[in-house]
Amino acid sequence: MTLRDQLVALALKWQEKYGVAPAITSAVSEYDAAMILGMSEEEYSSYMQDKTAVARGHDFVFRGGRYQIKAHRPSGKPGSRITNAGKVRNYDWDVLIWIRYDVDYTIEEAWSWERDAYIRAFDAKSRISPEDMRMGTRIA
Repeated sequence: MTLRDQLVALALKWQEKYGVAPAITSAVSEYDAAMILGMSEEEYSSYMQDKTAVARGHDFVFRGGRYQIKAHRPSGKPGSRITNAGKVRNYDWDVLIWIRYDVDYTIEEAWSWERDAYIRAFDAKSRISPEDMRMGTRIA
């Protein structure tokens, strides 16, 4: 079992016991995006060693590209379906990756957007939906 799988299992146990899962979606999605792109676990681990959870702009750099990751996961409770993909507030990245998980943190879909295309499509919009994100390039 990978460390990611152990973290997810613990978060799901926590949710079962206390009703709400710990906030792990950001960490898991950054890892998952790196793996989708072909980064090895060793490369990802090495890159992240001096990073903090509050870095502004992009989440990681790989093969010269700066990647910003957004992800959503429904809780599984009534009314918890994903209707908002969240709008990026800064453009200090080259590629945005949006990931939608199921309740067990399994990737249901992942889409990428080049920064300029994202700005053209969404800069004037106040709300971005999953349907909007699906106009990008599907990567998983």
